[in-house]
Amino acid sequence: MKKLLLILFTFYAATASAQIKDIVQTDGFVNPLHKANVGRIAFLPSDIPIDQLKESDFLTSFELKYVSDLSIRPFLGNSITNYLHQLAPDILADEIITKGNYQFSFYVDGKLIYKENLHHGAGLKKHTTTTFRVPITTSKGEDWWAVYMFNRFMLRGGEDALTDGTHQFRLEMRPYIKLGEEVKVGDLIAQGEIKLIIKTPELTREQIAVQPIQPNSGWEVSKASIDVSKIEEMNRLIAINKLKEISSVVVIKDGKLLLEEYFNKADRGTLHDTRSVGKSFTSTMMGIAIGEGYIKDENQTLDQFYDLKKYANYSPKKDSIKIKDLLRMSSAFNGSDSDGASPGNEENMYPTDNWVKFGLDLGMDDKKVSGKQWDYFTVGVVLLGDILNKSVPESLEKYADKKLFAPLGIKNYEWQYTPQKVVNTAGGLKLSALGYARYGQLYQQKGKWNGKQIIPQNWVDKSFTRYLPIPGRINEYYGYLFWNKTFTVNGKDYETFYCAGNGGSKIYVFKDYPLTVVITAKAYNRPYGHSQVDRMMQEYILPSVVR
Repeated sequence: MKKLLLILFTFYAATASAQIKDIVQTDGFVNPLHKANVGRIAFLPSDIPIDQLKESDFLTSFELKYVSDLSIRPFLGNSITNYLHQLAPDILADEIITKGNYQFSFYVDGKLIYKENLHHGAGLKKHTTTTFRVPITTSKGEDWWAVYMFNRFMLRGGEDALTDGTHQFRLEMRPYIKLGEEVKVGDLIAQGEIKLIIKTPELTREQIAVQPIQPNSGWEVSKASIDVSKIEEMNRLIAINKLKEISSVVVIKDGKLLLEEYFNKADRGTLHDTRSVGKSFTSTMMGIAIGEGYIKDENQTLDQFYDLKKYANYSPKKDSIKIKDLLRMSSAFNGSDSDGASPGNEENMYPTDNWVKFGLDLGMDDKKVSGKQWDYFTVGVVLLGDILNKSVPESLEKYADKKLFAPLGIKNYEWQYTPQKVVNTAGGLKLSALGYARYGQLYQQKGKWNGKQIIPQNWVDKSFTRYLPIPGRINEYYGYLFWNKTFTVNGKDYETFYCAGNGGSKIYVFKDYPLTVVITAKAYNRPYGHSQVDRMMQEYILPSVVR
Protein backbone atom coordinates (compact mmCIF):
# COMPACT_ATOMS: atom_id res chain seq x y z
CA MET A 1 0.00 0.00 0.00
CA LYS A 2 2.79 2.41 0.98
CA LYS A 3 4.61 1.70 -2.32
CA LEU A 4 1.39 2.36 -4.26
CA LEU A 5 0.86 5.70 -2.54
CA LEU A 6 4.48 6.61 -3.25
CA ILE A 7 4.05 5.79 -6.94
CA LEU A 8 0.86 7.87 -7.12
CA PHE A 9 2.57 10.72 -5.32
CA THR A 10 5.51 10.56 -7.76
CA PHE A 11 3.14 10.50 -10.75
CA TYR A 12 1.20 13.50 -9.43
CA ALA A 13 4.38 15.48 -8.73
CA ALA A 14 5.82 14.68 -12.16
CA THR A 15 2.54 15.63 -13.89
CA ALA A 16 2.32 18.92 -12.01
CA SER A 17 5.97 19.72 -12.74
CA ALA A 18 5.55 19.01 -16.43
CA GLN A 19 3.05 21.85 -16.80
CA ILE A 20 5.84 24.41 -16.47
CA LYS A 21 9.24 23.73 -17.98
CA ASP A 22 12.18 23.56 -15.56
CA ILE A 23 14.41 26.61 -15.44
CA VAL A 24 17.60 24.72 -14.45
CA GLN A 25 18.99 21.23 -14.92
CA THR A 26 19.12 19.31 -11.64
CA ASP A 27 21.03 16.35 -10.22
CA GLY A 28 17.99 14.19 -11.05
CA PHE A 29 17.55 10.91 -9.21
CA VAL A 30 21.03 10.27 -7.84
CA ASN A 31 20.50 6.50 -7.47
CA PRO A 32 17.74 3.83 -7.47
CA LEU A 33 17.04 4.37 -3.75
CA HIS A 34 16.29 8.01 -4.44
CA LYS A 35 14.00 7.17 -7.35
CA ALA A 36 12.13 4.57 -5.31
CA ASN A 37 11.52 7.00 -2.45
CA VAL A 38 10.85 10.31 -4.17
CA GLY A 39 8.45 12.36 -2.08
CA ARG A 40 9.66 10.80 1.16
CA ILE A 41 11.56 12.29 4.09
CA ALA A 42 13.67 9.52 5.62
CA PHE A 43 14.73 9.69 9.25
CA LEU A 44 18.29 8.48 9.86
CA PRO A 45 20.46 7.79 12.91
CA SER A 46 23.63 9.31 11.47
CA ASP A 47 25.31 10.81 8.42
CA ILE A 48 25.23 7.83 6.08
CA PRO A 49 26.54 8.76 2.59
CA ILE A 50 23.88 8.51 -0.09
CA ASP A 51 25.84 5.86 -2.01
CA GLN A 52 25.96 3.66 1.11
CA LEU A 53 22.42 4.28 2.30
CA LYS A 54 19.89 1.42 2.30
CA GLU A 55 16.17 1.52 2.96
CA SER A 56 16.79 -0.68 6.00
CA ASP A 57 18.67 2.32 7.50
CA PHE A 58 15.44 4.35 7.58
CA LEU A 59 14.19 4.71 11.14
CA THR A 60 10.58 4.01 12.09
CA SER A 61 11.02 4.89 15.77
CA PHE A 62 13.55 6.84 17.80
CA GLU A 63 14.05 7.67 21.49
CA LEU A 64 14.47 11.43 21.53
CA LYS A 65 16.83 12.29 24.37
CA TYR A 66 18.05 15.74 25.32
CA VAL A 67 21.29 14.87 23.54
CA SER A 68 20.47 12.93 20.38
CA ASP A 69 21.63 12.41 16.81
CA LEU A 70 18.71 12.33 14.41
CA SER A 71 18.94 13.33 10.76
CA ILE A 72 16.53 13.69 7.87
CA ARG A 73 17.06 13.05 4.17
CA PRO A 74 14.33 14.32 1.83
CA PHE A 75 14.14 12.57 -1.55
CA LEU A 76 12.79 15.19 -3.93
CA GLY A 77 11.59 15.01 -7.48
CA ASN A 78 13.09 18.37 -8.40
CA SER A 79 15.29 21.15 -7.03
CA ILE A 80 14.02 24.10 -5.02
CA THR A 81 14.86 26.44 -7.90
CA ASN A 82 12.48 24.61 -10.21
CA TYR A 83 9.80 24.27 -7.53
CA LEU A 84 9.93 28.04 -7.01
CA HIS A 85 9.86 28.57 -10.77
CA GLN A 86 6.54 26.74 -10.86
CA LEU A 87 5.18 29.32 -8.39
CA ALA A 88 6.71 32.34 -10.17
CA PRO A 89 7.57 31.47 -13.79
CA ASP A 90 8.67 35.01 -14.76
CA ILE A 91 11.55 35.32 -12.25
CA LEU A 92 15.09 34.31 -13.20
CA ALA A 93 16.85 31.47 -11.36
CA ASP A 94 19.45 33.52 -9.49
CA GLU A 95 16.80 35.96 -8.30
CA ILE A 96 14.13 33.42 -7.46
CA ILE A 97 16.20 31.72 -4.77
CA THR A 98 16.49 35.02 -2.91
CA LYS A 99 12.72 35.15 -2.54
CA GLY A 100 11.86 31.70 -1.22
CA ASN A 101 12.89 28.29 -0.01
CA TYR A 102 11.31 25.24 1.64
CA GLN A 103 8.41 25.47 4.04
CA PHE A 104 8.53 22.88 6.84
CA SER A 105 5.44 21.84 8.81
CA PHE A 106 5.78 19.93 12.09
CA TYR A 107 2.97 17.66 13.30
CA VAL A 108 2.69 15.72 16.56
CA ASP A 109 -0.04 13.08 16.80
CA GLY A 110 -1.77 14.55 13.76
CA LYS A 111 -1.82 18.13 15.09
CA LEU A 112 0.08 20.94 13.36
CA ILE A 113 2.42 22.39 16.00
CA TYR A 114 4.79 24.64 14.06
CA LYS A 115 5.33 25.90 10.52
CA GLU A 116 8.39 27.71 9.23
CA ASN A 117 9.25 29.31 5.92
CA LEU A 118 12.96 28.58 5.84
CA HIS A 119 15.07 31.70 5.27
CA HIS A 120 16.26 31.93 1.69
CA GLY A 121 19.87 32.06 2.85
CA ALA A 122 19.83 28.59 4.44
CA GLY A 123 22.80 26.73 2.99
CA LEU A 124 21.74 24.42 0.21
CA LYS A 125 23.11 23.99 -3.32
CA LYS A 126 19.69 25.05 -4.51
CA HIS A 127 19.87 25.07 -8.30
CA THR A 128 20.73 21.38 -8.62
CA THR A 129 20.04 19.61 -5.33
CA THR A 130 17.31 16.96 -5.26
CA THR A 131 18.32 15.16 -2.05
CA PHE A 132 20.32 16.18 0.99
CA ARG A 133 21.01 15.12 4.56
CA VAL A 134 20.77 17.48 7.54
CA PRO A 135 20.74 16.80 11.29
CA ILE A 136 17.72 18.03 13.22
CA THR A 137 19.23 17.07 16.57
CA THR A 138 22.94 16.67 17.23
CA SER A 139 25.31 15.79 20.05
CA LYS A 140 28.24 17.37 18.19
CA GLY A 141 27.24 21.02 18.48
CA GLU A 142 26.88 21.33 14.71
CA ASP A 143 25.74 24.67 13.31
CA TRP A 144 23.01 23.61 10.92
CA TRP A 145 19.92 25.55 9.93
CA ALA A 146 17.88 22.39 10.47
CA VAL A 147 19.02 22.09 14.09
CA TYR A 148 18.02 25.69 14.77
CA MET A 149 14.67 25.10 13.07
CA PHE A 150 13.99 21.98 15.17
CA ASN A 151 14.91 23.99 18.29
CA ARG A 152 12.37 26.62 17.29
CA PHE A 153 9.74 23.91 16.84
CA MET A 154 10.50 22.58 20.32
CA LEU A 155 10.31 26.05 21.86
CA ARG A 156 7.06 26.93 20.11
CA GLY A 157 4.95 23.99 21.14
CA GLY A 158 7.05 20.90 20.48
CA GLU A 159 8.20 20.37 24.07
CA ASP A 160 4.65 20.71 25.35
CA ALA A 161 3.34 18.25 22.75
CA LEU A 162 6.10 15.67 23.18
CA THR A 163 5.18 14.50 26.67
CA ASP A 164 6.37 11.20 28.14
CA GLY A 165 5.31 8.30 25.96
CA THR A 166 5.24 7.54 22.24
CA HIS A 167 4.16 10.13 19.68
CA GLN A 168 3.68 10.10 15.92
CA PHE A 169 5.85 12.85 14.47
CA ARG A 170 5.31 14.00 10.90
CA LEU A 171 7.34 16.45 8.85
CA GLU A 172 6.09 17.97 5.60
CA MET A 173 7.92 20.04 2.98
CA ARG A 174 6.53 22.50 0.44
CA PRO A 175 8.12 25.28 -1.59
CA TYR A 176 7.21 28.88 -0.77
CA ILE A 177 8.03 32.22 -2.36
CA LYS A 178 7.50 35.75 -1.10
CA LEU A 179 6.44 38.23 -3.77
CA GLY A 180 6.13 41.60 -2.08
CA GLU A 181 3.70 41.10 0.76
CA GLU A 182 2.22 37.94 -0.77
CA VAL A 183 3.53 34.50 0.20
CA LYS A 184 2.73 31.70 -2.26
CA VAL A 185 3.04 28.11 -1.05
CA GLY A 186 3.29 25.19 -3.43
CA ASP A 187 2.07 21.62 -3.21
CA LEU A 188 3.49 18.99 -0.87
CA ILE A 189 6.87 17.78 -2.21
CA ALA A 190 7.98 15.43 0.58
CA GLN A 191 6.82 14.06 3.91
CA GLY A 192 7.96 11.57 6.50
CA GLU A 193 6.79 10.04 9.76
CA ILE A 194 8.51 8.50 12.75
CA LYS A 195 7.48 7.39 16.23
CA LEU A 196 9.28 9.51 18.81
CA ILE A 197 9.70 7.92 22.23
CA ILE A 198 10.00 10.40 25.09
CA LYS A 199 11.26 9.37 28.52
CA THR A 200 11.97 11.95 31.20
CA PRO A 201 15.20 10.84 32.90
CA GLU A 202 14.98 9.75 36.51
CA LEU A 203 16.89 12.13 38.75
CA THR A 204 18.66 11.63 42.04
CA ARG A 205 18.16 13.89 45.02
CA GLU A 206 21.72 15.14 44.53
CA GLN A 207 20.95 16.35 40.99
CA ILE A 208 18.21 18.72 42.09
CA ALA A 209 19.38 19.74 45.58
CA VAL A 210 20.85 23.19 46.20
CA GLN A 211 24.57 22.63 45.88
CA PRO A 212 26.59 23.26 49.06
CA ILE A 213 29.19 26.02 48.78
CA GLN A 214 32.65 24.50 49.04
CA PRO A 215 35.45 26.12 51.11
CA ASN A 216 38.05 28.55 49.76
CA SER A 217 35.77 30.48 47.44
CA GLY A 218 37.36 33.78 48.41
CA TRP A 219 33.94 35.04 49.53
CA GLU A 220 32.21 35.20 52.87
CA VAL A 221 29.27 32.79 52.69
CA SER A 222 25.83 34.37 53.11
CA LYS A 223 23.42 33.15 55.74
CA ALA A 224 20.43 34.79 54.05
CA SER A 225 17.44 32.56 53.50
CA ILE A 226 16.30 31.42 50.08
CA ASP A 227 13.25 29.65 48.74
CA VAL A 228 14.92 26.26 48.30
CA SER A 229 12.00 24.84 46.30
CA LYS A 230 12.50 27.44 43.54
CA ILE A 231 16.19 26.59 43.14
CA GLU A 232 15.48 22.87 43.23
CA GLU A 233 12.91 23.22 40.48
CA MET A 234 15.42 25.21 38.41
CA ASN A 235 18.04 22.53 38.97
CA ARG A 236 15.56 19.84 37.96
CA LEU A 237 14.83 21.61 34.68
CA ILE A 238 18.55 21.99 33.99
CA ALA A 239 19.09 18.28 34.73
CA ILE A 240 16.38 17.17 32.29
CA ASN A 241 17.52 19.76 29.72
CA LYS A 242 14.38 21.84 29.77
CA LEU A 243 16.80 24.64 30.61
CA LYS A 244 19.58 23.85 28.17
CA GLU A 245 23.36 24.02 28.31
CA ILE A 246 23.55 26.02 31.54
CA SER A 247 27.00 25.72 33.10
CA SER A 248 26.88 27.84 36.27
CA VAL A 249 24.79 30.08 38.52
CA VAL A 250 26.37 32.34 41.15
CA VAL A 251 24.45 34.76 43.37
CA ILE A 252 26.06 37.45 45.52
CA LYS A 253 23.74 39.16 48.01
CA ASP A 254 24.87 41.94 50.33
CA GLY A 255 28.42 41.26 49.16
CA LYS A 256 28.32 37.62 50.29
CA LEU A 257 28.17 34.37 48.33
CA LEU A 258 24.62 33.04 48.52
CA LEU A 259 24.51 30.46 45.69
CA GLU A 260 27.25 28.70 43.73
CA GLU A 261 25.96 26.02 41.37
CA TYR A 262 27.63 24.16 38.49
CA PHE A 263 26.11 22.02 35.76
CA ASN A 264 27.01 20.00 32.68
CA LYS A 265 30.55 19.09 33.79
CA ALA A 266 31.55 22.66 34.77
CA ASP A 267 33.10 23.38 38.17
CA ARG A 268 34.73 26.22 40.09
CA GLY A 269 37.87 26.06 37.94
CA THR A 270 36.08 26.17 34.58
CA LEU A 271 36.85 29.20 32.42
CA HIS A 272 33.63 30.09 30.62
CA ASP A 273 33.52 31.44 27.08
CA THR A 274 30.84 34.08 27.51
CA ARG A 275 31.38 35.69 24.11
CA SER A 276 30.12 39.31 24.12
CA VAL A 277 30.15 39.61 27.90
CA GLY A 278 33.73 40.70 27.19
CA LYS A 279 32.44 43.86 25.50
CA SER A 280 31.49 45.27 28.89
CA PHE A 281 35.10 44.86 30.05
CA THR A 282 36.05 47.21 27.19
CA SER A 283 33.82 49.85 28.75
CA THR A 284 35.49 49.21 32.11
CA MET A 285 38.98 49.70 30.71
CA MET A 286 37.91 52.85 28.88
CA GLY A 287 36.65 54.29 32.16
CA ILE A 288 39.90 53.42 33.95
CA ALA A 289 42.02 54.86 31.12
CA ILE A 290 40.01 58.10 31.10
CA GLY A 291 40.25 58.28 34.89
CA GLU A 292 44.05 58.06 34.64
CA GLY A 293 44.29 60.62 31.83
CA TYR A 294 45.49 58.33 29.04
CA ILE A 295 42.35 59.25 27.12
CA LYS A 296 40.83 62.70 27.63
CA ASP A 297 37.16 61.69 27.71
CA GLU A 298 34.52 59.78 25.80
CA ASN A 299 33.70 62.85 23.69
CA GLN A 300 36.94 62.48 21.76
CA THR A 301 36.37 61.76 18.10
CA LEU A 302 37.92 59.17 15.80
CA ASP A 303 39.97 61.76 13.91
CA GLN A 304 41.96 62.36 17.10
CA PHE A 305 43.22 58.77 16.96
CA TYR A 306 43.35 58.00 13.22
CA ASP A 307 44.09 59.79 9.94
CA LEU A 308 40.83 58.64 8.44
CA LYS A 309 41.67 60.03 5.00
CA LYS A 310 44.05 57.10 4.63
CA TYR A 311 41.14 54.68 4.81
CA ALA A 312 38.43 53.85 2.30
CA ASN A 313 35.11 55.71 2.18
CA TYR A 314 36.39 58.85 3.87
CA SER A 315 33.74 61.26 5.08
CA PRO A 316 33.80 64.16 7.58
CA LYS A 317 30.91 62.29 9.19
CA LYS A 318 33.38 59.53 10.06
CA ASP A 319 35.78 62.04 11.65
CA SER A 320 33.08 63.16 14.06
CA ILE A 321 32.19 59.75 15.51
CA LYS A 322 32.81 59.88 19.25
CA ILE A 323 34.06 57.24 21.64
CA LYS A 324 30.73 57.41 23.41
CA ASP A 325 28.91 56.67 20.14
CA LEU A 326 30.79 53.38 19.96
CA LEU A 327 30.19 52.71 23.67
CA ARG A 328 26.45 53.22 23.17
CA MET A 329 26.25 51.26 19.88
CA SER A 330 24.99 54.43 18.20
CA SER A 331 27.61 55.37 15.59
CA ALA A 332 26.67 56.19 11.99
CA PHE A 333 28.92 53.49 10.51
CA ASN A 334 27.33 51.36 7.82
CA GLY A 335 27.43 48.36 10.11
CA SER A 336 24.80 46.30 11.88
CA ASP A 337 25.08 42.84 13.41
CA SER A 338 21.32 42.43 13.20
CA ASP A 339 21.44 42.69 9.41
CA GLY A 340 23.25 39.84 7.67
CA ALA A 341 23.53 41.94 4.50
CA SER A 342 25.16 44.89 6.26
CA PRO A 343 28.72 45.64 5.03
CA GLY A 344 29.86 46.10 8.63
CA ASN A 345 28.26 42.93 10.03
CA GLU A 346 30.74 41.22 12.35
CA GLU A 347 30.73 38.05 10.24
CA ASN A 348 32.36 40.04 7.43
CA MET A 349 35.12 41.22 9.76
CA TYR A 350 36.32 37.90 11.16
CA PRO A 351 37.83 36.48 7.94
CA THR A 352 39.89 39.64 7.28
CA ASP A 353 43.54 39.98 8.33
CA ASN A 354 43.09 43.41 9.97
CA TRP A 355 39.89 44.03 11.91
CA VAL A 356 40.69 47.67 12.69
CA LYS A 357 41.27 48.48 9.03
CA PHE A 358 38.05 46.67 8.18
CA GLY A 359 36.17 48.95 10.58
CA LEU A 360 37.84 52.20 9.54
CA ASP A 361 37.33 51.36 5.84
CA LEU A 362 33.56 51.15 6.30
CA GLY A 363 31.41 53.87 4.86
CA MET A 364 28.74 55.86 6.65
CA ASP A 365 25.06 54.99 6.69
CA ASP A 366 23.08 57.92 5.29
CA LYS A 367 20.09 56.92 7.41
CA LYS A 368 22.00 57.16 10.68
CA VAL A 369 23.09 60.09 12.85
CA SER A 370 25.75 59.24 15.40
CA GLY A 371 24.39 59.19 18.93
CA LYS A 372 20.74 59.09 17.86
CA GLN A 373 19.91 55.44 17.24
CA TRP A 374 20.92 52.08 18.72
CA ASP A 375 22.22 49.36 16.39
CA TYR A 376 24.37 46.51 17.68
CA PHE A 377 27.82 46.89 16.09
CA THR A 378 30.65 44.61 17.22
CA VAL A 379 33.23 46.22 14.93
CA GLY A 380 32.90 49.46 16.89
CA VAL A 381 34.02 47.69 20.07
CA VAL A 382 37.10 46.41 18.21
CA LEU A 383 37.92 50.03 17.38
CA LEU A 384 37.56 50.95 21.07
CA GLY A 385 40.00 48.17 21.92
CA ASP A 386 42.52 49.50 19.40
CA ILE A 387 42.18 53.04 20.75
CA LEU A 388 42.82 51.72 24.25
CA ASN A 389 45.73 49.55 23.16
CA LYS A 390 47.53 52.47 21.52
CA SER A 391 46.76 54.90 24.37
CA VAL A 392 47.61 53.04 27.61
CA PRO A 393 51.13 52.04 28.77
CA GLU A 394 52.63 48.90 27.18
CA SER A 395 49.43 47.25 25.92
CA LEU A 396 45.77 46.89 26.80
CA GLU A 397 46.43 43.31 27.91
CA LYS A 398 49.06 44.31 30.48
CA TYR A 399 47.14 47.40 31.50
CA ALA A 400 43.98 45.38 32.18
CA ASP A 401 45.91 42.86 34.24
CA LYS A 402 47.50 45.59 36.35
CA LYS A 403 44.48 47.86 36.77
CA LEU A 404 41.56 45.41 36.85
CA PHE A 405 42.33 41.73 37.22
CA ALA A 406 45.15 41.95 39.79
CA PRO A 407 43.23 44.30 42.13
CA LEU A 408 40.23 41.95 41.96
CA GLY A 409 42.43 38.94 42.74
CA ILE A 410 41.62 37.34 39.38
CA LYS A 411 44.65 35.35 38.25
CA ASN A 412 43.13 32.69 36.03
CA TYR A 413 41.64 34.09 32.83
CA GLU A 414 42.14 33.90 29.06
CA TRP A 415 41.83 36.47 26.30
CA GLN A 416 41.16 35.84 22.67
CA TYR A 417 43.18 37.91 20.19
CA THR A 418 42.70 39.80 16.93
CA PRO A 419 44.89 39.01 13.89
CA GLN A 420 47.20 41.82 15.13
CA LYS A 421 47.69 39.92 18.43
CA VAL A 422 45.75 42.58 20.36
CA VAL A 423 43.23 41.38 22.94
CA ASN A 424 39.84 40.90 21.32
CA THR A 425 37.52 43.41 22.96
CA ALA A 426 34.60 42.13 20.86
CA GLY A 427 34.27 39.14 23.18
CA GLY A 428 35.65 35.76 24.15
CA LEU A 429 37.31 36.76 27.43
CA LYS A 430 37.15 33.67 29.67
CA LEU A 431 36.85 33.80 33.47
CA SER A 432 35.57 31.48 36.15
CA ALA A 433 32.02 32.03 37.38
CA LEU A 434 33.39 33.46 40.63
CA GLY A 435 35.71 35.70 38.62
CA TYR A 436 32.74 37.12 36.76
CA ALA A 437 31.00 37.56 40.11
CA ARG A 438 33.92 39.70 41.34
CA TYR A 439 33.65 41.84 38.23
CA GLY A 440 29.89 42.29 38.65
CA GLN A 441 30.24 43.02 42.35
CA LEU A 442 32.84 45.70 41.55
CA TYR A 443 30.07 47.62 39.76
CA GLN A 444 27.62 46.85 42.57
CA GLN A 445 30.14 48.58 44.87
CA LYS A 446 30.36 51.67 42.61
CA GLY A 447 33.82 50.71 41.32
CA LYS A 448 35.41 50.02 44.73
CA TRP A 449 37.19 46.83 45.81
CA ASN A 450 38.73 46.33 49.24
CA GLY A 451 38.42 50.06 49.88
CA LYS A 452 40.25 51.06 46.67
CA GLN A 453 38.54 52.85 43.77
CA ILE A 454 39.27 50.63 40.77
CA ILE A 455 36.80 52.23 38.35
CA PRO A 456 35.95 55.93 38.78
CA GLN A 457 32.52 56.14 40.37
CA ASN A 458 31.34 58.68 37.80
CA TRP A 459 32.19 56.14 35.07
CA VAL A 460 30.05 53.49 36.78
CA ASP A 461 27.23 56.02 36.91
CA LYS A 462 27.67 56.90 33.22
CA SER A 463 27.83 53.23 32.26
CA PHE A 464 24.63 52.56 34.19
CA THR A 465 22.60 55.26 32.46
CA ARG A 466 19.74 54.58 30.06
CA TYR A 467 20.92 56.30 26.88
CA LEU A 468 18.98 54.67 24.09
CA PRO A 469 15.99 52.31 23.92
CA ILE A 470 16.54 48.87 22.38
CA PRO A 471 14.35 48.66 19.25
CA GLY A 472 11.70 45.98 19.46
CA ARG A 473 11.95 45.57 23.23
CA ILE A 474 9.67 47.06 25.85
CA ASN A 475 11.33 49.12 28.59
CA GLU A 476 14.86 47.95 27.73
CA TYR A 477 17.80 50.31 27.19
CA TYR A 478 21.53 50.49 26.59
CA GLY A 479 24.29 52.15 28.61
CA TYR A 480 28.05 52.13 27.96
CA LEU A 481 28.33 48.54 26.63
CA PHE A 482 25.86 47.40 29.31
CA TRP A 483 22.26 46.36 28.72
CA ASN A 484 19.37 47.46 30.92
CA LYS A 485 16.03 45.92 31.81
CA THR A 486 13.65 45.64 34.75
CA PHE A 487 12.26 42.45 36.28
CA THR A 488 9.02 42.56 38.23
CA VAL A 489 8.65 40.05 41.07
CA ASN A 490 5.64 40.02 43.40
CA GLY A 491 4.63 43.46 42.18
CA LYS A 492 8.02 45.04 42.84
CA ASP A 493 10.43 46.26 40.15
CA TYR A 494 14.10 45.28 40.14
CA GLU A 495 16.15 47.26 37.64
CA THR A 496 19.40 45.75 36.42
CA PHE A 497 22.29 46.65 34.15
CA TYR A 498 23.91 43.58 32.75
CA CYS A 499 26.51 42.09 30.41
CA ALA A 500 25.29 39.56 27.85
CA GLY A 501 26.92 37.13 25.46
CA ASN A 502 25.97 34.65 22.77
CA GLY A 503 24.89 31.41 24.41
CA GLY A 504 22.95 33.09 27.19
CA SER A 505 25.75 34.09 29.58
CA LYS A 506 24.91 37.14 31.68
CA ILE A 507 26.21 39.18 34.63
CA TYR A 508 23.35 41.05 36.31
CA VAL A 509 24.10 44.01 38.60
CA PHE A 510 20.94 45.29 40.27
CA LYS A 511 20.76 49.03 40.62
CA ASP A 512 18.79 49.56 43.83
CA TYR A 513 19.12 46.14 45.40
CA PRO A 514 22.36 44.57 46.73
CA LEU A 515 22.34 41.65 44.29
CA THR A 516 24.76 40.41 41.63
CA VAL A 517 23.90 37.30 39.59
CA VAL A 518 26.14 35.41 37.17
CA ILE A 519 24.74 32.83 34.77
CA THR A 520 26.98 31.13 32.24
CA ALA A 521 25.64 29.04 29.38
CA LYS A 522 26.81 27.44 26.14
CA ALA A 523 23.66 27.61 24.03
CA TYR A 524 25.62 29.36 21.29
CA ASN A 525 23.47 30.61 18.39
CA ARG A 526 20.45 28.77 19.80
CA PRO A 527 17.12 30.62 19.72
CA TYR A 528 16.48 29.84 23.38
CA GLY A 529 19.89 31.02 24.66
CA HIS A 530 18.80 34.36 26.12
CA SER A 531 15.10 33.78 26.70
CA GLN A 532 15.67 30.77 28.98
CA VAL A 533 18.07 32.77 31.17
CA ASP A 534 15.46 35.52 31.51
CA ARG A 535 13.05 32.80 32.56
CA MET A 536 15.52 31.49 35.14
CA MET A 537 15.79 34.96 36.63
CA GLN A 538 12.06 35.75 36.51
CA GLU A 539 10.65 32.45 37.74
CA TYR A 540 13.34 30.92 39.96
CA ILE A 541 16.35 32.97 41.02
CA LEU A 542 14.79 36.33 41.85
CA PRO A 543 11.68 34.92 43.58
CA SER A 544 13.99 32.72 45.64
CA VAL A 545 16.50 35.34 46.81
CA VAL A 546 14.70 38.72 46.98
CA ARG A 547 11.82 37.64 49.21
